[in-house]
Amino acid sequence: MIRVGVIGYGYWGPNIVRNFHGVEGSRVQMVCDKSPDMLRRVAQNYPDIQTTTNADDVLTSPQIDAVAVITPVWTHFELAKKALENGKHVFVEKPFTSDVAQAEELIELAEKKGLVIMVDHTFLFTGAVKKMRQLIDEQVLGKLYYYDSTRVNLGLFQHDVNVIWDLAPHDLSIMDHLITEKAEAVSATGQTHLNGHEDIAFLTVYFSGKVIAHINVNWLSPVKVRTTLIGGEKKMLVWNDLEADEKIKIYDKGVDIKNREGVYQMLVSYRSGDMWAPQVPQKEALKAELDYFVNCISNKETPINDGEAGCRVVKMLEAANKSISKRGELVYL
Repeated sequence: MIRVGVIGYGYWGPNIVRNFHGVEGSRVQMVCDKSPDMLRRVAQNYPDIQTTTNADDVLTSPQIDAVAVITPVWTHFELAKKALENGKHVFVEKPFTSDVAQAEELIELAEKKGLVIMVDHTFLFTGAVKKMRQLIDEQVLGKLYYYDSTRVNLGLFQHDVNVIWDLAPHDLSIMDHLITEKAEAVSATGQTHLNGHEDIAFLTVYFSGKVIAHINVNWLSPVKVRTTLIGGEKKMLVWNDLEADEKIKIYDKGVDIKNREGVYQMLVSYRSGDMWAPQVPQKEALKAELDYFVNCISNKETPINDGEAGCRVVKMLEAANKSISKRGELVYL
């Protein structure tokens, strides 16, 4: 039985506690939050769970095997480091850390202690992303050309990070999981309008092959959009996460070059075939992720969303911030 301590019971914390409670082989032992009101809610819903306003009670307790850090990003490093130093496995809300140096220090410490780090890249455990990974692995799309994602809505404005650090970790973690080539450089542009942080931004990621990725994140959109396009040599894919049923649609559309001898003689034919929507399993991604976390601890396995995966995302976020400050200048990873 993996005994879990949860630090942070705000927006995401209740979902973490509820799902850990439902995972076979784990139980929530203690919840920490600075707000007495939040802890009263814990006591009402889970009378058997201990509560505290002091994070050290969770981090040093011999009754706890793993700690879930569900707090603002600027607190992640100190809390995760202390948990690892006290022999606890760590589950950290995205993004992993505030900078690459912090991520690398935590990875090194976990390896030294033989402990598991998992970064909360929840979307990797959705039926849609699993299906996309399967389609790419099976070469249904063929050689990938591009990844184009739009993640926009009105709010929620954050006070400690910009829109890139708030929304882009979702897309960057998905992109990192799906594209086998190595990300080499990032260019980003953005603008600040309301609270001192960029509230709209555009990221371009260049890979070692010819794949290019573009991500649009925005807190100032009148509508909520969650759409990703993946273009391949054989097929093209559209993922609309707001669709209730047909989340993924695959289009047999593309371009074939029949003669490459000179620009003026180049013959281009356009292919437009069928569209189909594969069945996507509908289950709660966070439940699957936490179940996987418990299994990785029990079986001493390395998660797909480990510290290294979290660090790669932080590298791209850090590069995006540098690029924005230089009005879109290319920053190499």
